[in-house]
Amino acid sequence: MSEKTHFHFTGICGTAMGAVASAMKRKGFTITGSDASVYPPMSDFLRGQGIEITEGYHEGNIPEGVDVVVIGNAISRGNPEAEAALNRKLLYHSLPEVMKDHFLRGKRNFVISGTHGKTTTSSMLAWLFRHAGKDPGFMIGGIPKNLGHGAQFTDSDINVLEGDEYDTAFFDKRSKFLHYLPECVVVNNIEFDHADIYNDVEEIKLSFKRLLNVVPSKGMAYVNGDERHCLDVAANAPCPVTTVGFGDGCELRISDVKYDEGSSSFTLGAESFTVPMTGEFNVRNAAMAVASAMFGGLSADEVREGLLAFGGIARRQELKGEKNGIKVIDDFAHHPTAIGLAVQSLRQKFPGAKLWVLFEPRSNTTRRKVFQKELAEALAKADVAIVAAIPDLEKIPENDRLDPVLLSADIAADGGIGYYLENNDAIIAKVKEGAKSGDVVAVLSNGGFGGIHKQLLEEL
Repeated sequence: MSEKTHFHFTGICGTAMGAVASAMKRKGFTITGSDASVYPPMSDFLRGQGIEITEGYHEGNIPEGVDVVVIGNAISRGNPEAEAALNRKLLYHSLPEVMKDHFLRGKRNFVISGTHGKTTTSSMLAWLFRHAGKDPGFMIGGIPKNLGHGAQFTDSDINVLEGDEYDTAFFDKRSKFLHYLPECVVVNNIEFDHADIYNDVEEIKLSFKRLLNVVPSKGMAYVNGDERHCLDVAANAPCPVTTVGFGDGCELRISDVKYDEGSSSFTLGAESFTVPMTGEFNVRNAAMAVASAMFGGLSADEVREGLLAFGGIARRQELKGEKNGIKVIDDFAHHPTAIGLAVQSLRQKFPGAKLWVLFEPRSNTTRRKVFQKELAEALAKADVAIVAAIPDLEKIPENDRLDPVLLSADIAADGGIGYYLENNDAIIAKVKEGAKSGDVVAVLSNGGFGGIHKQLLEEL
């Protein structure tokens, strides 16, 4: 046990914060915490662990005699507890620092990184290890259906971590994944994203180069061998690198791909696998998970059996329901490339169906004009694309904002049918007016989109 025994978590109800807090409680630490919004299921889970939670942020929430204040990534200067930690000269850490000190050091840490596919790949890999009896710890930015929740830490020597290039905390602008002590890294792909903290893709590539710089000489980096930015990052890396992809130059080649309505089969190296998901990007994700699992010691047969039993992830092409023959799909895609890949995958899954895409520009990047052209090109691949109002637009400088009216016109110019509709009632009315039995309506957002999925199923 560390001499530091009392940890206070500011922002405790976040998925990763809550998982770490509860794991530390089980290790015998005294844990308190607070959050702006305290609600189930995380609040019930934490209180069930005997953790005291306070709603709202107040200086008095930080107990006298606390040893460490853990400050969440969403906390900024001006937060009363952040200010109290600074003014009282308390020891404060970011969540990744706490994870590194108490759960990652000395373990085999598998870090899954990239602009797209992190959640799917890390979910697959964690499940492959669990299915093989390894009981891994994991921290994933979604809810894998096989695992039931997004994060837990165990006594296993294996951890699977979704590695985000976003910054660590207001006081630590390094990427979070640099804290994770990786033995094995996956670099799925690299594109410009997070326009609120990065100026261009070269800055993002620098963070990924730094990630490969901390992979040990007995570790491994699996890198997308079909993508230039990934190859740039891997060039001259001090760790072993294996390129994975479809191209002839890839050291671990994906070949013999076949798609069915609910699955994809492929060969990786000399072994054949089937994953119960469709689309090229899911084959790429599965290939990275397979390679990493076998690096982790699993046999090809263990991997094959685990992949077949993989149940997917909530909010990744998840069928929310069907009404009068019209399917409503929920998907997290919000970056232009991810939108294009989601459309491609839905075409493969539902060949011949008319595809409606309802898009909410909600991320820090898609609310900005940086992807004005690319969003139009991606959305034009659907039969009908509807762009919703942009949430919290006032937080984006006026000269930097996405123009949704122009976006709908550009979709049409790129050969699609595009509409900009300002509220969910108008969107639902447009879908009701045009959708027919056999159509697929895909809702794309990294937020809740005002509960439009349920509304659609009630109204169609």
